[in-house]
Amino acid sequence: MKNDGLCILAIESSCDDTSVAILKERNVLSNITASQDVHKKYGGVIPELASRSHEQNIIPVTEEALKVASISLKEVDAVVYTKGPGLAGSLIVGNAFAKSLAMSLNIPLIGVNHMHAHIMAHFIEGIHPNNPVFPFLCLTVSGGHTQLVLVKDYFDLEVVGSTLDDAAGEAFDKIAKMFGMDYPGGPLLDKQAQQGNPLAFDFPKPKVDNFNFSFSGLKTSVLYFLKKRLNEDPEFIATNLNDLCASVQRIIVEILMEKLAKCAAYYSIKEIALAGGVSANSFLRKSLKEREKSLGWKTYIPPIQYCTDNAAMIGITGLLKLKNNDVEALDSVSGARMPLAFL
Repeated sequence: MKNDGLCILAIESSCDDTSVAILKERNVLSNITASQDVHKKYGGVIPELASRSHEQNIIPVTEEALKVASISLKEVDAVVYTKGPGLAGSLIVGNAFAKSLAMSLNIPLIGVNHMHAHIMAHFIEGIHPNNPVFPFLCLTVSGGHTQLVLVKDYFDLEVVGSTLDDAAGEAFDKIAKMFGMDYPGGPLLDKQAQQGNPLAFDFPKPKVDNFNFSFSGLKTSVLYFLKKRLNEDPEFIATNLNDLCASVQRIIVEILMEKLAKCAAYYSIKEIALAGGVSANSFLRKSLKEREKSLGWKTYIPPIQYCTDNAAMIGITGLLKLKNNDVEALDSVSGARMPLAFL
């Protein structure tokens, strides 16, 4: 291991983005991602197409990451990869490539929990003036997960609330599809919402115990609302698209914020972080900053490039695990379903 700091090569392949990053300690030297446009015409990610695209992309993306970072393979101290959760085929591609690389270089292999990595992205050098202070509460929102996580230390995390059905990102995408938008619909809905009135329409919020979430009922209520209005006016969506997007976005963000505030009060925590792909949503980011002022929170919102799936977050988590002497055998396997308890 080099005297000038550990060099990490990190691989992320949990879904439909092939990403490779090079880190020197906590500094990101490169973070290259190849997205897959093939899924748009299907309205969602097709697992088999995703894994094939990873096979095509992983070598050129790795070469580009090394080139941008001005790092050679012989300078790499460890290979880190996403072990799970995610799509089985996509994870296998990353797992096989990472193992082959680690074996050929005779360096440590480190598997990382994808959801753990979203939270640890906050510790990448330079993204905040100061790092989050333990313990902090992290609202992790993505297409597949919605969780409230009590973060007591790098490796001591407790999920204190989670969705009972759909994730927030899934609700955004599916409702956007009802509005006739392309996949992924969440970012498109956010863009349209910025031109609309968030109070134009109202939808019921689910009543869920404790700090858990539910979004399937909202999705159903929007569906029936649209059917009724379209029967009255076939142009209803086209005429009211901006207001519909703004109203749905407001409801989803209010659900998230109300649970977050309740949870923060219960645990008497003022350090609050966002993580996951949906944390790129402009209204969610704005709403959290507003509560920073009204509730006296200290908030941590990652830059957009570290919200969506990326290898830099995998790399920082792997670095922390390596310094904790947490490496794994070369015969380890990935897991499509992997709770955050598995770090």
